[in-house]
Amino acid sequence: MFFVILVHTEIIFLASSDPDQLQDFCIPHNNSSPSSNPLPCKNSTLVTVEDFIFSGIKSPGKFKNGFAGVSVTSDVFPGLNTLGMSFVRADFDVGAINVPHYHPRATETAFLLKGKMYSGFVDSQNRVFAKVIEEGEVMVFPKGLLHFQMNVGDGKATILGSFNSQNPGVVRIPAAVFGSGIDEELLEKAFGLNSKETEKIRKKLGFKQHK
Repeated sequence: MFFVILVHTEIIFLASSDPDQLQDFCIPHNNSSPSSNPLPCKNSTLVTVEDFIFSGIKSPGKFKNGFAGVSVTSDVFPGLNTLGMSFVRADFDVGAINVPHYHPRATETAFLLKGKMYSGFVDSQNRVFAKVIEEGEVMVFPKGLLHFQMNVGDGKATILGSFNSQNPGVVRIPAAVFGSGIDEELLEKAFGLNSKETEKIRKKLGFKQHK
């Protein structure tokens, strides 16, 4: 019985993370279809050092509401393909936030490169683990748990985040709740709102009402 339980546990563990690669690396063909799974690899004799260098986070991304994020997955950096990891650069104006969100397929480690950040997550028992972190500190957000950040310093802030998945995914709570088309009556009952209040929130967040 113990052996059966052990094997079952191992199967669950293996199924919960990206699969191990079967070769040193796999740089996809330039003409590979994005829907191909797995992507066919370029002949190793055609691979160069440039396939393993990415320059796209030298500068911040496009700011919206004081926040700019540059997500780096194998879609934009083919050298990451099959390696089971990805990363992100996030920049914040003073007072700007990264809205509550979670990554369904990855744990994140967030390194504060510059600034001062109120940072935290909420566990499955609705306990919040949050504090102000400073330059050089790292915070980890366990896989699938809601987390957030807010710049509480006097200047801009920058975070470099890494994920233990090639495709961590992201679910942003404001968009998931008010921008996805959930039935209005359900939202009103869940949050104690009336229809006017729900519509006001949608407009403020920039979401259209779903018919």
